Amino acid sequence: MAEDASRMSAAAGIEPVLEAKGLSQGQIVRKRFLGHSGAIIGLVVFALIFVMAFTSVGYLGIPGWWKYTHEQVSPLVNDGAPTSSLWPLAWGEHPFGQDRIGRDLFAMTMRGAQQSITIMVVIGLIAGLIGVVVGAISGYFRGWAEAILMRLTDVIIIIPALLLAAVMAQLAGRRDQGSWFASFASTNGVLALGIFLGLISWVSLARLMRGEFLSLREREFVDAARISGASNARIIFKHILPNAVGVLIVNVTLTMSAAILTETALSYLGVGVKAPDTSLGLLISQNQQAFATRPWLFWFPGMFIVLICLSINFIGDGLRDAFDPRQRKFNAKKAADHGGPAAQASAVTALDGPEQEGPTHEGYRPGGPADGTQGK
Repeated sequence: MAEDASRMSAAAGIEPVLEAKGLSQGQIVRKRFLGHSGAIIGLVVFALIFVMAFTSVGYLGIPGWWKYTHEQVSPLVNDGAPTSSLWPLAWGEHPFGQDRIGRDLFAMTMRGAQQSITIMVVIGLIAGLIGVVVGAISGYFRGWAEAILMRLTDVIIIIPALLLAAVMAQLAGRRDQGSWFASFASTNGVLALGIFLGLISWVSLARLMRGEFLSLREREFVDAARISGASNARIIFKHILPNAVGVLIVNVTLTMSAAILTETALSYLGVGVKAPDTSLGLLISQNQQAFATRPWLFWFPGMFIVLICLSINFIGDGLRDAFDPRQRKFNAKKAADHGGPAAQASAVTALDGPEQEGPTHEGYRPGGPADGTQGK
């Protein structure tokens, strides 16, 4: 029966679900993720950017393999234009070019990618943790807990993030007052910016998780867990949350990719990462006037922003399909090759169960009396 259903669903263009014969949940998730071509491409691209950014110019005092730093000034080579080329394949002294004062753009771009990835990860972790906790508590317990948490969410969601960032940057700039916030922000600017943005970026995830918990808390497996004596914490984290992981992963990855764009906007307004440090957004802001004369100063930071955002989104799509058992892929070409709607109808019939065969003795008419006599 299982083989027939799988064969008929394949004929209808519906890819059969991976069977768990001898496979753990982790193996099933890994197999489905590795079968997602977009996610693998995104993972490879992001891994290459991550390794290149954190090893080329060094990180946390560890030196890198690139000979220039993002602050080092050297004489202009090739009038600051990129020395790399595709044909003949060459890397050159300054592959991404130099700015007007002679700083190496490759080193600045790698440093900017470090800062942007750090901000992205910090925002994803903080926003994901707070959003899951708030959404789970409000959606599962309802009552006064839901009322308080959702009103708090409404308050935070109406406050403009850029305005708050400007205020926080102004407070962080008052180093002479000696406040703990100014001291922390002045020495850990990127981390402080990531923490701040994470504390105001969880509201959309909290609303989505609340909706998922409101739906899943009424399902039969939750009732069975309650009857068996499971605690509320076990029901939330062991039964409901794994079924909402698709929504969680997609929203967190979207938040992480949007974090780079938010940092770009803040740096453009002068309230994000500040010199002498740099980020991808700050590089675009500093070189916007040179777009017509020295376009490479704008192209390379922008290209890395696009690549990081796209790769994170593709990885999120792959993780959603891997973790969510309700995801099914429909292959229209395969369905057309196997008979189109007729094959689909046959597959549905096969999945629903075999047709009930009636008596075959003489005199039986379908829809007639149960005793097999002919209707008058």
